[in-house]
Amino acid sequence: MKKAVYQMQPFSCPSCIRRIEGALLKQPGVRDARLLFHSAKARVEFDESIVDATTLGNIIASLGYTVLSKKVA
Repeated sequence: MKKAVYQMQPFSCPSCIRRIEGALLKQPGVRDARLLFHSAKARVEFDESIVDATTLGNIIASLGYTVLSKKVA
């Protein structure tokens, strides 16, 4: 399993968190997705043999949110 942290533009409301988490959790290979409202970070645990960090960042962007950076461990 890999972990990625995405730094995003600040969210406008808590429902943004549910929207992004829901979309990430629907992606095959994603084990966990948690967003932190005040720091505007998404922490995602995923199986790199099924999905990659770039694809996950693209999912966030496709929802209309700006990903400023990502770190993968």
